Amino acid sequence: MDILQPPGWVRPKGYSNGVAARGRQVYVSGMIGWDAEGRFHTDDFVGQCRQALENALAVLREAGAGPEHIVRMTWYVLDRREYLEAGAELGAAYRDVIGRHYPAMSAVQVAALMEDRARVEIEVTAVIPD
Repeated sequence: MDILQPPGWVRPKGYSNGVAARGRQVYVSGMIGWDAEGRFHTDDFVGQCRQALENALAVLREAGAGPEHIVRMTWYVLDRREYLEAGAELGAAYRDVIGRHYPAMSAVQVAALMEDRARVEIEVTAVIPD
């Protein structure tokens, strides 16, 4: 996996501008902050983000992949301000689950998610090297 950083660009914090990878591709659908039985244990934004990331890793493990294979994430959040204000706490939760691996990422504020209690939905794409 190669991180793509154009010369002279400011280095992004918490994500990469681009990633090039070759291998078996794994696509994880949008994961939300409920457990394996579909139950929410918190309405806290960071708590739901942590659970969504753990859920994504559980799916990746089914393909023999781990966080180091993630090349892209898309975060759908209900409240842009809530996401931005979570800063340090969200970063700590991310590093606890994913580590210091920062794939290409996008974050988008949406009007609603399909599950009423969901505060975030995270899609993941991974590539397991050949």
